[in-house]
Amino acid sequence: MYIKQVVICGFRSYRNEVVVEPFHPHHNCVVGRNGSGKSNFFLAIQFVLSDEFSHMRPEQRQQLLHEGTGPRVVNAYVEITFDNSDNRIPIEKEEVTIRRVIGFKKDQYFLDKKNVTKTDVMNLLETAGFSRSNPYYIVKQGRINQMAVAPDSQRLKLLREVAGTRVYDERKEESLVILKETEGKIEKIDEFLQYIEERLKTLEEEKEELKEYQKWDRMHRSLEYTMYDKELREVREKLESMEQQRLEEGDRTKDLHIQMATTAGEIKFLERDLKEIEIKAASTRSERDQLADERQLQIRQRAKLELDLKDLNDICNEDQATKGSSAEELAQVEEQIKTAQETLNRIIPQFHQQKEIEETCNSNLRVNEQRRTELYAKKGRNQEFTDQKKRDEWIRSELKSYGSNLSDKEEALKTVEREITEAKEKITRIDEDVKERTDNLEDRKKEIEETNKELGEAKIKRDEVQNKRKELWRQDSNYEQSLNTSKEQLDEAERQLRSTVSKAFNNGIDAIKKIVRDKNINGVYGPLIENFKCNEKFFTAVEVTAGNRLFYIIVDTDKTASQILSIMNKNKMSGEVNFLPLNRLSTKEVQYPTSNDVIPMVSKLEYNPLFKPAMETIFGKTLICRSLEVASQYARNEHMDCITLDGDQVSRRGALTGGYYDKRKSRLDSQRQVWYWQAKLQEEESNAEKIKKEMEDIDSELSKLVSAVQKLETKQIQLRETYEKQKMDVQNLSVEKKQLEKHLDTKLKTQMSLDGDLTALRGTVASLQQELGTELLSQLTDTEQAEVKDLNKEITSLQSRIRESLEHRSKLEVCYCFDMSVNYSGFNRMKVYQ
Repeated sequence: MYIKQVVICGFRSYRNEVVVEPFHPHHNCVVGRNGSGKSNFFLAIQFVLSDEFSHMRPEQRQQLLHEGTGPRVVNAYVEITFDNSDNRIPIEKEEVTIRRVIGFKKDQYFLDKKNVTKTDVMNLLETAGFSRSNPYYIVKQGRINQMAVAPDSQRLKLLREVAGTRVYDERKEESLVILKETEGKIEKIDEFLQYIEERLKTLEEEKEELKEYQKWDRMHRSLEYTMYDKELREVREKLESMEQQRLEEGDRTKDLHIQMATTAGEIKFLERDLKEIEIKAASTRSERDQLADERQLQIRQRAKLELDLKDLNDICNEDQATKGSSAEELAQVEEQIKTAQETLNRIIPQFHQQKEIEETCNSNLRVNEQRRTELYAKKGRNQEFTDQKKRDEWIRSELKSYGSNLSDKEEALKTVEREITEAKEKITRIDEDVKERTDNLEDRKKEIEETNKELGEAKIKRDEVQNKRKELWRQDSNYEQSLNTSKEQLDEAERQLRSTVSKAFNNGIDAIKKIVRDKNINGVYGPLIENFKCNEKFFTAVEVTAGNRLFYIIVDTDKTASQILSIMNKNKMSGEVNFLPLNRLSTKEVQYPTSNDVIPMVSKLEYNPLFKPAMETIFGKTLICRSLEVASQYARNEHMDCITLDGDQVSRRGALTGGYYDKRKSRLDSQRQVWYWQAKLQEEESNAEKIKKEMEDIDSELSKLVSAVQKLETKQIQLRETYEKQKMDVQNLSVEKKQLEKHLDTKLKTQMSLDGDLTALRGTVASLQQELGTELLSQLTDTEQAEVKDLNKEITSLQSRIRESLEHRSKLEVCYCFDMSVNYSGFNRMKVYQ
């Protein structure tokens, strides 16, 4: 055995790694200038092989490390390679390497690059002859000179040490100590033997009992063994059966897992279809309810119209049935009206004549009665007044009073005559206005009929547009409901995707989206998972390969990433972000193996060519393999990461990772759901916008139609109001005419009354003037008495004529009222027939 190679690094004067080889199997000489490191070279060998550097303080460790210019050395190592062809070191290798590494706080040994303890190394060296008790396998510089000048006793001691006799002296001393301890132990053993002999006697007695016990115990154990053996056979049979059943169940479970995965995928699609169907069903139910309400309204309107139609038909039938008899009755009524009108034309002049006679007689009667009263008053004045003077004074005062009253009466008469003239003029104007308004009524009636026709057509068109708008409303309601459901499903899909990654990643992605949105930063393409697609059967392999790198953010340059990071740090936004700057990603062309058992993963991804560097960085070194054995083979041969479709991964460094992977929590499937609902939401929003635009057009058209209908209705109302107003005006004018005629009759009566009062007042004034200055007599004169008699006769005659005229006029009034009632009844029936 000899040293074959020495490697020194960081030790004393050796800063960089120095390899010294080869060495001669017998003798080697190291020469060099002063300071070239000869001493440090031998010190390095002693550092590994001797026991002198066992217990060192930190400053001593520091002295062994290289100290010089440049970076500070924190650790150093010395490695010695031995030629072990003679197997002096008990290791089945041709070469054995021992390395010692030292630092400020560590001191480690390595044997063939494996970490071992110091004790293991020293024991190994002792077996090869490197004894710690005889350290003269390394002779230091100056030791030979020291031995040459040393005294004989010291040389003898040194020779003994070299020969190894010192070891035996030390062992002799140790043996004497052990011998003394052994004698003490012998005494103790004798005492213990005595105790054992006593104990043996007791044990002999117990031995017999033990034999009896063992006899029965053997029988007991044999029975137990038989029973246990039987149970064991049964259990083994059961175990074999259960093992067979387990294998079958395992195969069945595997099939069920495959079936479950397939069924889970089908369930997802069915659930999505079911949700769409539920949305359509909800909208259909809503539409059905609306149509049902409209149908009920139409049914009620139809029933009402049918009832109205039935009533109108009944009325028409009744009218048709009564039309013939009504025509005959109408002719009779017209004849009655004609006869009554002739009678009225005959009676009315007689009535007015009798009325004038009665009024004339009443006027004359008042005058005569007034004159008679005056004469009777004159006859009684001799009793009121004692002399003529007092009477004349009273007469003068009465004349004065009568003069004032006469003026008032004359003024009132003029007023009544003026009012009579005005009333006659008003009646004439009313007759002309009634004629004009009656002519206008026919024109208004025609305009109303034309407006009704236009209004009906406009309402029909308006109803058609309203029905179209209702249909659009229903569609818009359906789209709104579908939009809400799609938004809920999108939120659920995004929430499920976010649940598959840590909160820090989610916060980071949210922060980046907010920064890009607020600062309008270009060149940010979003997480990796949003920028590629692949077949569903590769989901598990792709997810396991990428891991959390699926949520790394793709950006165009590293400057964009730095800008976003600076904004996040400035605003103290929480979250974890990782960027894939396309300008910094460099990939080499990879030569993939051509085999049916493996597929390059990146070839099964669909992505924008712009993102090729990012995709090749994450997936470029991965192969999809048919089985785990194939994956292990290609990972070892091609030095590439391999993965199966089930997610079992074999690293190119040799590590194998695998196990059950829950496909129900697939990130790519969640992302696919997000894309699906985003596309559906975008489509529904587009359809909703189209519907809203159509609704706006329909609303505009409907507004125009409603405005037109309102204008026609307003025009119709105005025409009807005008018609009714004119009709009412005609009626009011007729009523006003009747009131004026009635007022005119009253004024005429008042005129006649005032004429009679004036005549009476003038007669009284004339009588008083004649009496003024005459002699106060106790009796009337003969002339006056004759006048009284004539007045009495005239009054009696007038009263008789008034009674006759009144009776005649009453009869005429009865006939007039009867004819008027017949005429009015016939006129009403004519109106009904018409």
